[in-house]
Amino acid sequence: MTGSRIREYLHVEYRPGERRLVQKIDFFILTFCCLSYFVNYLDRSNLANAYVSGMKVELGFVGNQFNQINTCFTVGYVLGQIPSNLSLHYVKPRIWFPLMMILWGGLTMVTASVHNPQSIMAIRFFQGMCEASTFVGTHYILGAWYTERELGKRSGIFTSSGLAGTMIGGFIQTGINKGLNGRHGLSGWRWLFIIDGLLTIPVALYGFFFFPDTPHTTTARYLTDAERELAISRVPQVEEHSPINLRFVKKVLSSWYWWGFVGLWVIAGETESFSSNSLLALFLQNHPGKKYTVSQLNNYPTGVPAVGIVSTLFWATLTDFLGGKRYLVGYWIGLTGIATSIMIIVASKNPLSETSTTVTFVAYYWAGSVYACQATFFAWCNDAMRFEEGVFRAVVLAGMNLGNNAVNAWWSIIFYGATMAPWFTRGMWAMIACSIALVIWSAGLSYLGYKAEKRRPVDGDEVESVEIKEKGDTK
Repeated sequence: MTGSRIREYLHVEYRPGERRLVQKIDFFILTFCCLSYFVNYLDRSNLANAYVSGMKVELGFVGNQFNQINTCFTVGYVLGQIPSNLSLHYVKPRIWFPLMMILWGGLTMVTASVHNPQSIMAIRFFQGMCEASTFVGTHYILGAWYTERELGKRSGIFTSSGLAGTMIGGFIQTGINKGLNGRHGLSGWRWLFIIDGLLTIPVALYGFFFFPDTPHTTTARYLTDAERELAISRVPQVEEHSPINLRFVKKVLSSWYWWGFVGLWVIAGETESFSSNSLLALFLQNHPGKKYTVSQLNNYPTGVPAVGIVSTLFWATLTDFLGGKRYLVGYWIGLTGIATSIMIIVASKNPLSETSTTVTFVAYYWAGSVYACQATFFAWCNDAMRFEEGVFRAVVLAGMNLGNNAVNAWWSIIFYGATMAPWFTRGMWAMIACSIALVIWSAGLSYLGYKAEKRRPVDGDEVESVEIKEKGDTK
């Protein structure tokens, strides 16, 4: 039984020309989106890398200013979510995405010139607004091109590219710190921001010339007319309405899609707090009994996104194979959050023990597996809303990130402030609470999705019967 399902999963029946179409969009969409997200996350992770590589001392950071910088970024990120995704309906994605990349790349390079933490706060706010285009915008594009069977793996590959940026960022900072520190009077961490910013330029140019927009608007020269028609036919046809009216607002706010998936990501996003707040790096920097080198501070935390990449690809592929059962990831994350929090709480009782340090490392590496929720939960939303208006789906996807980051703007300060290092005990209990809530929410949302799916064939049958009746009347 299982063997036949695996063979069926691996052997996909394509219509004439469809395999070639999928290969083309895989290459041009995924290469640009993955490179864009890689550079995006390289920038985000390198703030933490710069912080532990001399920026903290050179700029005179005090208290929770590091967390406040992250909050400024988050506020800008929140404000940019829905406007950015709505912009994709008025500005072609191949123009919008590269434009935002150039803007955030420029702001990244400006960071190399700062002389105090307050300047970084202002820069990161505007960076957040520009970077808001990447994550949810890409998930919207993926949902526009790929079928339900294809979506999970592509979402996983895209999300993993961001984790790769986080992972490689530590090694890049180590190399820059050794090779460029002091060159032309600039510290190694300043060179890091300059190089990060420069990397956005070739990626943005590639997107401007080769990104195919959406199936309905594409003018890509590498797609034939037949392939454009095939791309449109691969996804459900839904009637589009103008988003700027009261009907649309009422539809969004009264739908279970909005409250269900926004609530899901509000909770799930906070289960990533160990990684998103760089707790392992802060643990190492503030270790009660050991002094780690700059290279160790940058390199050891790279194991967290490495685990995240493996977990993301595993769960994205598995949930595709199981027919889109994305809710299973919620159960895994719940288990992981509870177990790893308890491990760190127990380790904090004997902080100078070698075993305590080992347990903490294992817990933070294991916690990296929760990154799987990014790909699978946004694919879950795309799956559930496949028969809804594209702009409705775009707003819900943006709302998911908006809701989570609106909470994260203050959540990280209350539960994971830098002054709470190395054990973040309050944050551990918050993680346990979020993990339990996520299991319950995932179960409830999967039930709502099941009910909606059960209703859909009935609605389709009704439409079909009406069409048959109309044809009969015509005769």
